[in-house]
Amino acid sequence: MRSTTALLPVVLATALGGLALPEPALAAAGPALAVDATAGRHAISPYVYGMNFADQALARELRLPVHRYGGNATTRYNFRNDTTNRASDWYFENIPNDNPDPASLPKGSESDRFVQQNKATGTDTIMTVPMIGWIAKDRAKACGFSVAKYGPQESTDPWAPDCGNGKKPDGSLITGNDPTDTSIAVGPQYVADFVTHLKGQFGAADAGGVRFYNLDNEPDLWHSTHRDVRPTGLGYDELRDRTYQYAAAIKAADPGAKTLGPVGWGLNSIIYSGLDQDTCSRTGCWSNPPDKAAHGGQDLGPWYLDRMREYEQQHGTRILDYFDVHLYPQQAGVSGPDAGDATTQALRLRSTRQLWDPTYVDESWINQPVRYIPRLRELVDQHYPGTKIAMTEYSWGGYGSLNGALAQADVLGIFGREGLDLASLWTAPTADQPVANAFRIYRNYDGAGGAFGETSVRATSADQGKLAVYAAERSADKALTLVVVNKTGDDLTSPVALTGGSAGSAQVYRYSAANLAGIVRAADQPVTATGFTATFPANSITHLVLPRGTTPGDTQPPTAPGKPTAGTVTGDSVALSWSPSTDDTGVTGYDVHRVDATGPVKVGSATGTSYTVTRLTPDTPYTFVVTARDAAGNVSAASPGLTVRTAPTAPAGGCSVGYAANSWPGGFTATVTIKNTGSTTIDGWKLAFDFPTTSQKVEQGWSATWKQNGVSVTAESMSWNGRLTPGAATSIGFNGSWAGGNPAPTGFTVNGQRCG
Repeated sequence: MRSTTALLPVVLATALGGLALPEPALAAAGPALAVDATAGRHAISPYVYGMNFADQALARELRLPVHRYGGNATTRYNFRNDTTNRASDWYFENIPNDNPDPASLPKGSESDRFVQQNKATGTDTIMTVPMIGWIAKDRAKACGFSVAKYGPQESTDPWAPDCGNGKKPDGSLITGNDPTDTSIAVGPQYVADFVTHLKGQFGAADAGGVRFYNLDNEPDLWHSTHRDVRPTGLGYDELRDRTYQYAAAIKAADPGAKTLGPVGWGLNSIIYSGLDQDTCSRTGCWSNPPDKAAHGGQDLGPWYLDRMREYEQQHGTRILDYFDVHLYPQQAGVSGPDAGDATTQALRLRSTRQLWDPTYVDESWINQPVRYIPRLRELVDQHYPGTKIAMTEYSWGGYGSLNGALAQADVLGIFGREGLDLASLWTAPTADQPVANAFRIYRNYDGAGGAFGETSVRATSADQGKLAVYAAERSADKALTLVVVNKTGDDLTSPVALTGGSAGSAQVYRYSAANLAGIVRAADQPVTATGFTATFPANSITHLVLPRGTTPGDTQPPTAPGKPTAGTVTGDSVALSWSPSTDDTGVTGYDVHRVDATGPVKVGSATGTSYTVTRLTPDTPYTFVVTARDAAGNVSAASPGLTVRTAPTAPAGGCSVGYAANSWPGGFTATVTIKNTGSTTIDGWKLAFDFPTTSQKVEQGWSATWKQNGVSVTAESMSWNGRLTPGAATSIGFNGSWAGGNPAPTGFTVNGQRCG
């Protein structure tokens, strides 16, 4: 049956007396584009396509590379009772997470389930760990500013009217509240326990476990977001000291883990401490902030990086892997949930220039060029070389609009071109929102896993404000992939000059107003070896997949990486690290080889410059070399070799027990670490010890079956942590009560054997 829509022009022409209808308007001339596959080549980190709190189905569809558990609520997250405090986001309330089996906690907590989802979708985890020194005290709902306790307040929770916003009816702040209304004090040991728990559940960071740890969330705003427990700003020195303590605890618990800090809220986090932001927001001292003045007038960002470098020089351990600062555009309305009016939409599309453009003056209170990604890169290169750069929260808003999708596609292209190492959108879009399609353009444009290339190549536009262009070579088939974002309301026809291309037909995939429900396959585009001319519809994102070809430089291997060095050496493992290839801009990974009588044998691969070799024999010498490979599949010469001997076998039947407690009046949290120091595997263990006083009680325990009879305490292993191979350890713990004193117990035994 013929469509009546198809007949409509004929009917109208007849009704108009046979007059010819006007032809549709021709596309306007667009800016010239140029792509050179032989220049500007560098690897694009897959981690720039990350998100916070994505739905599992969307994560699977996008093959989400990295997924963050973050935000204000995670600053006081208690993994043992699976409870968060929502801080100023929601009336400073303790809210227990929905949990199907609270009796099994900490196993099965929200953080466990978050990592489990990531394991199911092949996604790496960024887990936020508390560094503020407080966590939610129990699973009972509670609030930091009770109306009954602290009086009437400006606003209260409509579903829990005793919980106020901490402001008096006149808007002034309530001060002098008791932090223990909602929280208990903890230290670095809590974070070590959290990491140890995750490692026990999911493996070590370099063996499929949690790879990344955020050093809390926006600590320079604690005096505002968490003022019920932290009413004063965080200064330079305290930020340094907390980073040293907590990052070192993470590295001790899982040496392969990567840390990200200081996780500031934005541009001001690079310049001012939380103490200066707190003080100057009240007194207007921005021209001479006192904390900055006390540190030689140096901005916080470079000062912080200098201190992290000093730590590594003094201790031989890198405790900061990523310099992480958030970014939310400060232009009015840009990061909001709605598209906004035409002025706001145009501003949203212009404002992405703050990520890179030295000529763009930020159209907000900032009122100066920002150059965010180059600024971060220059800071680490000057003050702590080798540190990567991250942005674990950002948002250009407008998720439900085409305008938001255009901005997001532009941002993702900029991330890859400018060499950002990691980014995660706050928060993830729903699968049916246009912004999700901006991610699909790069991660799954055809619904079958089609993706933008992994090696960025040079792509330029005569007018980036009209047509933005990004290009990359894909390693699997050597296809040249282009993303073109038309930010205007006009169809634009532009020439695209190619260097290093080949003739044929390019596949074309497009997201536009023609179908907001998804990306559409358009007609193929003819391409010559030197270029083509194409029309890019108004307000559209186009992904072109150009024919496979060869590009000069594809046969040039990278230089050899540096000689590996050994970190932790055990009876069955060696932790290796090495310096990168000197021309590592195109390097996509490194391979570790064990050299034996028959030659090198590959034992593992890494995208970074460290790897732990496992399944080795105790007291045995091994030689290791490392090679680098690039996106074109070229492999470097081997590094110089390192020979290292694994640790000897420990005497049979040994065990050790560590005990640490964090106490407060009348209560405490204890962590007990059981380690098999012998040479035979322990299959099921029973820990026993006596409290020194009759007042000390085990109230609630985890990761073991706890029992107490008088002063005698026992803890028996669970099904998942009872097997301890030689050198293996497990951590368990409990909440306790005391009166008069809380001395540590002694005389620990495991399976009846006295432990050191």
